[in-house]
Amino acid sequence: MQLVQEEISLIERLKDPKTKDASFSELLSLYKERLYWHIRKIVLIHDDADDVLQNTFIKVFNNIHKFKGDSKLYSWMYRIATNESITHLNKKAKINKIDSEKLQNQLVEKLEADVYFDGDEIQLKLQKALATLPQKQRLVFNMKYFDDLKYDDISVILGTSVGALKASYYHARKKIEAYLIE
Repeated sequence: MQLVQEEISLIERLKDPKTKDASFSELLSLYKERLYWHIRKIVLIHDDADDVLQNTFIKVFNNIHKFKGDSKLYSWMYRIATNESITHLNKKAKINKIDSEKLQNQLVEKLEADVYFDGDEIQLKLQKALATLPQKQRLVFNMKYFDDLKYDDISVILGTSVGALKASYYHARKKIEAYLIE
């Protein structure tokens, strides 16, 4: 895994106490929107996505010294964002004493009333189809279809083999197609 020079420089500045704050502002401007939409596709609700995004950047800020450069910086941050999103959903399900599938359906219902959701009927139907998928398939589909990530990057983020990811994506796509045809 080869890091580009700009990324190496940013990481070095983030790890240096003298330049950490200014470099973190740069990191925010580079990745804030991209990570927000990644998180939003998982948690669905704008306010929840904002909370998870904030937690993600706090973890990145506090743990940048642990980044070893084994992956791209955004892959490492996507992994943190994904884990924070899953943790958030699990806590929400536990608080409401429901399973994750029922929570996902409730979130899609709330999405219709969300003032920040500007999707049309087709996008809402796609979200309903995604809600029927197991969590892993939903994550893989979102990263591959919406974020256009390469399987190698998704593999690093989710800690899963490329072959397993391809199978998950294939099954997710088939289930979504079947749901949309109904």
